[in-house]
Amino acid sequence: MTPIAEEMTPSNNTTMDTEDDESDVIDNDGTEGEEEEEEDDESIDLAPSLWSTPSYYRITRKGKVLKNVSERYVRDDLGLGFCMSPSTTSSSSKHRFSTGVTRKISSPGELISLLCTPSSSNNSNTSTTAPTKRKRKRKKTSTTSTTAPKVTRIAICDTNVLLHNLDLLEHPSNAISNIVITQTALAECRHNSFTAYGRVVDLLRSSGETTTTTTADGGGGKRCAIFFPDVHHVDTQLTSNTTNKTTASPSINDENDLRIRQVCEFYTKSLKNTDVQVVLLTDDVGCRNKALEEQSKKKSKSGMYKACSVREYVRTLEEEDSSLSLLDVVAQFTVAPSSSTTTTSTTRSSFKRVFPPHLSSSELLLGVKSGQYFQGILRTERASSSGNFSAYEKCYVTIRRGDERIAVSVIGLKDVNRAVDGDLVALELHPVTQWIGHEKDDEEKEDSLKKKDEEKKKKEQTTNDTSGGATIAADTAEPNIRDEDNVRDSVLVPSSTSSSSMTELRPTGKVVGIVRRNFRKNYCGSIYTAVKTITMNVEENDAELSKEEEEEGEVTQDSKAEKKKKKKQKKKGQKNDENTTEDTTTPAQARKQQQQQKTEREKITSENEIEHPDGTTTCVFFAVDNRVPPILIRTTQRDRLLGKRLLVAIDSWPAESKYPLGHYVKTIGDAGKKDVETEVLLHEHDIPCDPFPAKVLACLPPDDYKIVKTPDRLDLRHLPVLSIDPPGCKDIDDALHCTVLPNGNYQVGVHIADVTNYVKAGTAIDLEAAKRSTSTYLVNKRLDMLPGLLTTDLCSLKGNVDRYAFSVLWEVTPEADIIDVDFRKTIIHSIAALTYQQAQGLIDQPEGDSTNDIQAGAVKRLASLARKFRARRIGAGALTLASPEVKFVLDSESLNPTDVQAYALFEANALVEEFMLLANVTVGKKILRHYPTLSVLRRHPAPNRGMFDSLISKAKCRGFAIDIEDSKRLADSLDAAQIEGDGYFNKLLRILSTRCMSPAQYFCSGEYKPTDWHHYGLAAPVYTHFTSPIRRYADVCVHRLLAAAIGVDPLPVHLSSKSYLHDLAANMNRRHRAAQLAGRASVQLHTLIFFSGDNSGKEEDAYILDVDTSEGVEPSFTVIVPRYGIEGRVRLSNISANDANLVREPELHRISYKDDATGKVATSIQVFEKVRVKIWVNIVQENQKELVVDLVEPKIGPTQEVSASSDDGELTGKGDANRTGQNTPPSKKRKK
Repeated sequence: MTPIAEEMTPSNNTTMDTEDDESDVIDNDGTEGEEEEEEDDESIDLAPSLWSTPSYYRITRKGKVLKNVSERYVRDDLGLGFCMSPSTTSSSSKHRFSTGVTRKISSPGELISLLCTPSSSNNSNTSTTAPTKRKRKRKKTSTTSTTAPKVTRIAICDTNVLLHNLDLLEHPSNAISNIVITQTALAECRHNSFTAYGRVVDLLRSSGETTTTTTADGGGGKRCAIFFPDVHHVDTQLTSNTTNKTTASPSINDENDLRIRQVCEFYTKSLKNTDVQVVLLTDDVGCRNKALEEQSKKKSKSGMYKACSVREYVRTLEEEDSSLSLLDVVAQFTVAPSSSTTTTSTTRSSFKRVFPPHLSSSELLLGVKSGQYFQGILRTERASSSGNFSAYEKCYVTIRRGDERIAVSVIGLKDVNRAVDGDLVALELHPVTQWIGHEKDDEEKEDSLKKKDEEKKKKEQTTNDTSGGATIAADTAEPNIRDEDNVRDSVLVPSSTSSSSMTELRPTGKVVGIVRRNFRKNYCGSIYTAVKTITMNVEENDAELSKEEEEEGEVTQDSKAEKKKKKKQKKKGQKNDENTTEDTTTPAQARKQQQQQKTEREKITSENEIEHPDGTTTCVFFAVDNRVPPILIRTTQRDRLLGKRLLVAIDSWPAESKYPLGHYVKTIGDAGKKDVETEVLLHEHDIPCDPFPAKVLACLPPDDYKIVKTPDRLDLRHLPVLSIDPPGCKDIDDALHCTVLPNGNYQVGVHIADVTNYVKAGTAIDLEAAKRSTSTYLVNKRLDMLPGLLTTDLCSLKGNVDRYAFSVLWEVTPEADIIDVDFRKTIIHSIAALTYQQAQGLIDQPEGDSTNDIQAGAVKRLASLARKFRARRIGAGALTLASPEVKFVLDSESLNPTDVQAYALFEANALVEEFMLLANVTVGKKILRHYPTLSVLRRHPAPNRGMFDSLISKAKCRGFAIDIEDSKRLADSLDAAQIEGDGYFNKLLRILSTRCMSPAQYFCSGEYKPTDWHHYGLAAPVYTHFTSPIRRYADVCVHRLLAAAIGVDPLPVHLSSKSYLHDLAANMNRRHRAAQLAGRASVQLHTLIFFSGDNSGKEEDAYILDVDTSEGVEPSFTVIVPRYGIEGRVRLSNISANDANLVREPELHRISYKDDATGKVATSIQVFEKVRVKIWVNIVQENQKELVVDLVEPKIGPTQEVSASSDDGELTGKGDANRTGQNTPPSKKRKK
């Protein structure tokens, strides 16, 4: 029994399942035990309420035939199923109905009283708030009425409906209001997807509730969800007569389908002579055909049930209630036909196979077992550019080769073969000659990828999200496969040129089958339509021409082309006479040329948008996450959904479709709005943002909780402890003190909030913190790892209150030599909560003024020690890196940004940082001595030369050498790279150096060799996180390890498992990275909002990070704007890709433009140069916006003046330094 079956059936119902093992092997004729089976069947017929012995046969991996027999008790007192009693349901908490009472439905009359009839359901309720639905084009039918009569139905769902159409069953409209879920379908659902199983259980528990959510399709209806224990019900047992009618040896799936059809017959028989219609909901064509066949043979007098697909059933509901719009939510599994009235672009051959077919399960099983195929989870590499639509084409699968794990690259749509991120796939390796790194084939593959990238660069790129062309500058490189998963991405193979030598290659492969799909529940994004774009362009062009004709009194159709022709000639004048030819382009031809120069998004949209005979339209959905391929959804409300942020689920990916099929789930809101986009970024980065559940809040101390001295704690309340944090900080998790000892040395203490005093291992609050792993900081809000009572009160080391702490105490000489160290649980009393500015003021005080000032004396001593500690770290090779971070000044009411400022760093910042680093290193060494294989540490791998090649080349062209042999040499070479008069150049090098490194990772010490524990950036052999337990779960684990190491508390059992620590570290790394990306996305969103308020744009100084010197592409370069922390690509659209005056110098990272008259270089653009740019906001579609960066100075390109508008009223391109009004969005360019 499944847990819900035990919950919803009487407690005295027991089940005994037995399965024979190798002893049950029989001959192929299957004759063994036939006599015993016949006797069993006779006994069941005589006493049907006692027990049954269902059996089935299966083939083992060794090829033997097994007979599985399960002994099962059956009952005759289970009635018509069970449902939750409405009077006992409660929605007061997230975990509702945990103690609800089930209600047995004893008779058909009782069942009918529970069913939601059309008059009581919300289907008849036409909500006044529901938007008007787009009129559909349906086929004409013989009926004269537009609304069919409403019928009370009870829908019995098969497993596939539960797995793929839960969004429809859960829809707030409760259109499918009467649902029967069988134990067979529920158990099969649990086997396939535990997530779906949980949602089905919640659906059953919601029976009798009234939905209060108002949707576009209405709301406020009731739902009757019934659980039917068909496995133990005497009237739905499968007898030998029943099973023999199907096949000689039915499969498990066949028996499950048959059992569900038996339930349909039982309900049909029970509800005879009533107006209730029984419906079998299944998308399995074979199951529907068998249902029809079985009913036609039986010709039951009790009536027949109806078997139909989900889409057919929803159409019936919409015919009865025109206010419904549920076809959008129905899952798709096949490519739908197009309407005969569609345009040429939609009449393509959609049913030709695009991908090779996946192998069957048996073939995959045998292939994996024989070693021909490998099994692993497919992961998609996150693209560095949001405008790159091929991110989902570059994947890898981690496979095992002996004790090693190796990442196999899967590149290209054909090789990825319809797999998406997270799928468990079967992989076939390519021949070694096709691996990356092999001389000939590597060049071909790289050339192919380079060619594809260059083709993308030629097109005007748009992006998947509102971030637009300019983005927030990144801090570090994306974590690579080797560092993130501790796997190799290359192997040594014999060299093809020499039999005695080895060469390192990156293996490649292709997906041959999907072992288990892992489509994420929902994806955020927006739909785009080619029809609306074309219509808008045509209307705008025609309106402009008509206006010009009215001004001159011209009304003929022919005058349009002539007028446009004259306008072109007038613009061009006598410039470049030798290259100018007469242009006779008509408006229609101009529009055709415009459509030929579509962006990639528009091209995909125009090729895949289809209108169907039933009035629905297949639209293309682009997810915010560019690792997700475009999704084809079928909707009746295309126009309503344009400009909205949507949630869409993937249903399937047939071999006949280039892109996966999905369905609409819900609308989040208007694209571009701050609250909507914030919800999108939280969803996309999987940031937990739900309120803490009641069971977590129950773990908190009571309201009258008092902090008192306990015998096991050292009382340090007499010491002058103080904290130094940013202004407005509420979650203060660290404090410091420094006093002079009688021997002249200093006692230095780092005091960290004792979070584990309140968060006990294994409790609900601990599990919730482990799941969240970190607090997430957005521009306008903070999402805490722990409830607010701990985060901002009991654990926050605020001034002038007692607090529990975990302290590290050193005895240090004035020359910063550490004499001794101690670790204690303490109680402290902070005398001050200083800001960085206040602490800096104390540091800057003259010596005489601070003699009697306790705070100033402590801060000055700490600053003196911090300088010495820092000098030693840097001397050991620690890196001083930089980040282009900025902060926003927010409006007090709207919380919209009013200004952007760079972070001001003080010596006080470095003071706190130095002692936190010291505490982390000290604690790391301590726990490692006691738990050498169970310590939670943090490592930063050394970068390989390939990651630094580009930076080394760029620095070389400016006369500087970057040495990366070790961190010490890198630090020295960065220190030496100084340009007099340009202070930002050195910071820029440090920013780019940071990007050449992978981010640090949490790990369990037992998984890596000691040589791999090293933290490259800090030049520390051992490092961990101890100082921020309020906002990082890794620190909580380290606190527990340290407490066990000093004998204060025992080590929790789960921290003794290396496998648990591996999973925990992986989750912490994922959550930490997601929080960083969410924070960056929030900064990017607010940057866009800030610039949206200025129609004229803003001019600022920028530095060139990279120059694109590729041949055959439009010249462009990437800049960073220090003032705003913005990074964007500037496209020189006034220079054609094949301009003879354009000079590309890849080795110097420079492009130049020669003067026509003299032939000498007039202007050049080189990496690291300072330029002047203008930043403005461009509207892509509806509310979709992007930041655009244009060049102002220096001017580069043809000397003649370039018009702001092209002949058809569109901009000549972005990045044109010479055009007029370059800060104005394209939609405003048509005004004269």
